[in-house]
Amino acid sequence: MKTKKILISGASIAGPALAFWLNRYGFETTIIERAPVLRPGGYAVDFRGAAMEVLKRMELLESIRRFETRAGTITMVDAFNNKLASMPDGFTSGELEILRGDLARVLFEVTQYDTEYIFNDSITKMREDEEGVEVEFFRGAPQRFDLVIGADGLHSNVRRIAFGEESQFVRDLGLYVAVFTIPNFMNLGMNGLYYGEVGRRVGIFGAKKGTAAMASFFFASDPLTYDRRDTMAQKEILRKRFKDMGWQVPRLLHLMDSAPDLYFDSVSQVMMDRWSKGRVALTGDAAHCASPASGMGTSLAVIGAYVLAGEFKRANGDHVAAFDRYEAAMRGIVHRSQKMANGASWFVPNSRFKLWMSHQVWKVLPYTPWKNMMIEMPAKVANSIELCGY
Repeated sequence: MKTKKILISGASIAGPALAFWLNRYGFETTIIERAPVLRPGGYAVDFRGAAMEVLKRMELLESIRRFETRAGTITMVDAFNNKLASMPDGFTSGELEILRGDLARVLFEVTQYDTEYIFNDSITKMREDEEGVEVEFFRGAPQRFDLVIGADGLHSNVRRIAFGEESQFVRDLGLYVAVFTIPNFMNLGMNGLYYGEVGRRVGIFGAKKGTAAMASFFFASDPLTYDRRDTMAQKEILRKRFKDMGWQVPRLLHLMDSAPDLYFDSVSQVMMDRWSKGRVALTGDAAHCASPASGMGTSLAVIGAYVLAGEFKRANGDHVAAFDRYEAAMRGIVHRSQKMANGASWFVPNSRFKLWMSHQVWKVLPYTPWKNMMIEMPAKVANSIELCGY
């Protein structure tokens, strides 16, 4: 086998999913993660189509279903909590829904004995030659690997080092999102509520079988400058943006201080002409983030991991052939997934007219063929790749 020892950057979803398959095929895997521990919480992620088949082949469906957090009825409300419109149970949940942190835990548990995990460290330099890649770390001693795979998300460190600054590749969709865990103080069960004003939308959704809830904040904005590792600074941005908003927002901002987690980031996509360069490649959001607005990011992560590892096996470790086949297989579904996020601005309308129009659309949607189209279109995209039996 030409390639044997592989370093993966990122211990969230794409990285451990890739390690799972590489371990099965006889490769040696190391995962390095900047965070000191697995990140808990995060927004709910869902699976559709081919991703469900990948989970079956991983024999993880039952393990994931233990943590399923399928949304119930989603209701749009006004400032006095009066119903404006609602969507039926499971409308946004795909075929299977789970909190991102719970999924990361499942993937870690099935790979921890075959993969070396290094937390609280990151890659600082990579020097490639004909035989491999010499990698330097912020904390640990340098090591040599046959390949390096960046599975480290929208703000990929590997992508920055190997391909250049992220401004070349990241396309902002004009929105920011924050998600954190709160008590289910409104007794929603697994149902959800959304309240919106011009340029802002806030939601509360039941989680963990109704024993907790997730608060979500969306707001329209030009690109912001802030420290992505400074949680306090991110909370201050939210306070300033939502300080004058009604409904349950003041209480949610108060609960934010005691929340055990906080996810805060732009709603963005990654557009690249090529996902590999020499012995370095990207997968998951690092390569082709479709944004939370697409509903396909996690599905693409597990599908891409399956395909990339499978192509390594098929090419007997020949990384040049494997990278080419991986891109050829994934480009179509990635392109179609990214197109589905084009309507993100309507979710957070930037004018009173658009806000009013969005409420009217939500009111009539359950009674029109559009409802079925909005369910069928993601399913069609999610099934638009043929999985090889590696």
